[in-house]
Amino acid sequence: MAKKSSKDYFGLGRLLSLILAIIPFTAWLLGAFTRISDGHIVAGLIRLFFGGFILWIFDLILMITQGKIVRILKI
Repeated sequence: MAKKSSKDYFGLGRLLSLILAIIPFTAWLLGAFTRISDGHIVAGLIRLFFGGFILWIFDLILMITQGKIVRILKI
């Protein structure tokens, strides 16, 4: 059984996570939920209420180039 290389968007594969990251609404919502589920509640709330266009573009670029979403806020 192959081991998944990333745990972005609840353990989904890279292609599915990339597709979900391209769609602004799902990227915004799932980004907040993944941060909250990682135990970073403040970062999740910041992402939920203030995580507009800039964070979406940043997450999308990192997803394409590095294959994973880098969590900057670890509060």
